[in-house]
Amino acid sequence: MRIFGIDPGLTGALAILDEKKIVDVIDLPTMSDGKKNKKQLNSAHLSQYISDKILDLSNSVVVVEQVNAMPGQGVTSMFNFGQTFGAIKGVSAALKLPIFFVRPSKWKKHFELINSSKDASRTKVIEMYPMMATELSKKKDVNKSDAILIARYFSETGHKDYLK
Repeated sequence: MRIFGIDPGLTGALAILDEKKIVDVIDLPTMSDGKKNKKQLNSAHLSQYISDKILDLSNSVVVVEQVNAMPGQGVTSMFNFGQTFGAIKGVSAALKLPIFFVRPSKWKKHFELINSSKDASRTKVIEMYPMMATELSKKKDVNKSDAILIARYFSETGHKDYLK
């Protein structure tokens, strides 16, 4: 099964796993918008990228981290985050890919990352996939690590949470 794991947000990432093997991992594509050049998700690029990576539509899924507003986050940033989240859902629907959502508490508990530092997911992925050490060498690569673990969670749980 080809799993597209997505850590949503403008600094988010997408990881592709086949049978727990990493096929690719990228930062979500963004573009500048408006007079102030604010970043936004490049939905067309994301759609094309995913479309190019689908081998078998009947054996592909998208798994997105289900996140909510956090206390202290501004209205504008939450609107932008919601816009990105909605665009990911729209791209998945347009490509006819089933989409599943997983709460951070579920996948983090599975990998024993509850109450650990944000960077712990990067360390966990490097332990599981030592060949990714160079690609995940920077602290900003934690989003790529999260995307990998989101996809891996779906793979390891045998989809039991979704197929009830």
